[in-house]
Amino acid sequence: MSDWPMKDKVAIVGIGETEFTKWGQIKRSEFQLGLEAILKAIEDAGLSVKDIDGFASYSMDRNEPVAIATALGVPQIRFSNMFWGGGGGAGCGAVHNAAMAVYSGTANYVVVFRALCQGQFGRLGGPVAGGPRPQGEWAHSVPYGLMTAGQRFAMQTRRHMHLYGTTSRQLGAVAVACRKHAQRNPRAVMYGRPITIEDHQNSRMIADPFRLLDCCLESDGAAAIVLTSAERAKSLKHRPVYIMAASQGNGPRQGSGNMSKPNYDTANFEEVAKDLYERAGVTPKDIDVAQIYENFTGMVIMSIENHGFCKRGEGGPFVEGGRIEWPDGELPINTSGGNLSEAYIHGFELVTEAVRQMRGTSTCQVKDAEICLVASGPGVAPVSDMIVRR
Repeated sequence: MSDWPMKDKVAIVGIGETEFTKWGQIKRSEFQLGLEAILKAIEDAGLSVKDIDGFASYSMDRNEPVAIATALGVPQIRFSNMFWGGGGGAGCGAVHNAAMAVYSGTANYVVVFRALCQGQFGRLGGPVAGGPRPQGEWAHSVPYGLMTAGQRFAMQTRRHMHLYGTTSRQLGAVAVACRKHAQRNPRAVMYGRPITIEDHQNSRMIADPFRLLDCCLESDGAAAIVLTSAERAKSLKHRPVYIMAASQGNGPRQGSGNMSKPNYDTANFEEVAKDLYERAGVTPKDIDVAQIYENFTGMVIMSIENHGFCKRGEGGPFVEGGRIEWPDGELPINTSGGNLSEAYIHGFELVTEAVRQMRGTSTCQVKDAEICLVASGPGVAPVSDMIVRR
């Protein structure tokens, strides 16, 4: 049982996406992409821009709500919110913040969005040297050549391999599953480009143990959703997708660059996942399908462990044998292709795919799926989670 007061009180009623491309290939501005995804989400919900009165995003999205509202013709903003920090760990957190605004009566219809145009503003996760003097976590790593996300998470994954015997082929099983799902999704950047485990093993090394096919895509595009109250949702265009629970935050010393954190071989979800399941009133066994943020394959394995789908250290064997693949896997994950094979819109495309699964419209639709988990941002801090249902 759950005593979380927000359970099932807020629903996702609209989703919208632009086309997804490799970074640098899209010709419209990041602002235009954001507007396009938002307009599609509003139309999908059967609403008008005049209905929208709130906006939420994360990780320093450059499209400010005042500018968006002016361009769209929104008459009044009652709520605007940015989830600070977290990197890709903030995707579900932004939805959580928007849901709190709706539940509290602060706003009626809130758009959550992420627009990303790396071709215009630089590539995420690249080296930070040459900019301002490094501060905080970076001050302890940049002087020694540890500059990129790939390098940082490679160290965590190597630790997991050392402690538990996790193998490169097990990392490859994650990449192969996501690419397999993308072959059914015409929106995916990697549609029409299947891979095998041998392709993974033969791809070039990027940051040991990560090979090229262990790393997420670098993409341009935008995605958005619309939230409102469960009561209002009943009269709208599509079947509402209810937010059973959401959670956000982190435990002690969990910054992505903190080499002294006590759980270095995990993805920082332990505390957040515990809150999530308690609020939803479900267990890992109740989850039919999951969308798990993949910055790198090793972090997916740790996320699966953190969310209780297997014991700590057993994530490597868990992902083998098709267990995370549609249609026959025990826990199909990232059924649109995810960050590894659909697109990297800072993980927000995982949220829109969760909605499609609950609507029954995914290109890899899990039969009779009723509950979907979304996990945002393994290894960073804060992270965030969400469980949605039909």
